[in-house]
Amino acid sequence: MAKLLAIIIVSLTSACVAANEPNAFTTNKMLGRGVNIGGALDTPKQEGEWGVTLQDEYFQIIKDAGFNSIRLPVRWNAHAANEPPYTIDPNFFKRIDWAIQNSLSRNLPVVLFTHHYEELYGDPDGQKDRFLAIWKQIAEHYKDYPDALIFEPLSERVDKLNATNWNSLTKEALTIIRRSNPHRTVVIGPGGFYLIDNLELLDLPKDDSNIIVDVHYFLPSEFTQQGASWIRDSEKWLGTKWTGSENEKQAIIKNFDIAADWAKKNNRPIYLSEFGVYEKADMESRVRWTKCVADAAVSRGFSISYWEFCSVFGLYDQQTKSWHKELLEAVVPQKSK
Repeated sequence: MAKLLAIIIVSLTSACVAANEPNAFTTNKMLGRGVNIGGALDTPKQEGEWGVTLQDEYFQIIKDAGFNSIRLPVRWNAHAANEPPYTIDPNFFKRIDWAIQNSLSRNLPVVLFTHHYEELYGDPDGQKDRFLAIWKQIAEHYKDYPDALIFEPLSERVDKLNATNWNSLTKEALTIIRRSNPHRTVVIGPGGFYLIDNLELLDLPKDDSNIIVDVHYFLPSEFTQQGASWIRDSEKWLGTKWTGSENEKQAIIKNFDIAADWAKKNNRPIYLSEFGVYEKADMESRVRWTKCVADAAVSRGFSISYWEFCSVFGLYDQQTKSWHKELLEAVVPQKSK
């Protein structure tokens, strides 16, 4: 009887603990409609070199516009030592702390992720220990933060980081995160620029349900990235419009149906963490495309995060200190006052 009672107590305790753990679907719903604050903390050397320096007021401006969350890209590798133990600059940590606290204090959950780790993309094996050491420090530094802080070990991939070593690397990072953050929600996407078509290549641990699956959407590229400096010969796309024709809409619907079917089959929530149109496209086309993508994602139960707040894809103009209202409305429908 005593043994049976002990088993019941342990079972009930486990159930209570499980009930208090964050649920990936609940967390994903909490993310809602968000925005990336890019071009500030993910620059090659220092904040501001790409024209964006974070201000206290930005977090309140984002909150007041009706956004539910913030996604924060950070180039951790630019602020970590190149030799073991690969120590992250304490002053840089303080700056990230400041940004996270500015978000959480306004009830804006934060997805904290690694961006532009170019050395890792080019040399996955040579940079693996450094990458994992960086995430060990991040995980331990934020282990006592609220559940509204969400980790995303790595975003996208290029160069030599193929689907196989991507899966292996993200699993190793997840293992390290779980040692100090056993119940924190983690975001992981498929290798290959987080394309929806690559979801089938994603290999996640079946015993970890507290994972949100991330995808990006910038199709068709000749429209969304026309004139972009990082794409060779993209100037030839200048002037490309997105008219909202039935064929254009169906291309988006087809892609999002693929993601929704994968999510249902694998019982994982989907987070469209990046979508947007480069500033050289005409505004009317940008608004049409953005609204179609946002609506298609939200109607399928995905959370979303527009790329990005106030840089070259921006919703907000730093010079005039005002939103591009129609573009903002396409991402976050404004309530009538």
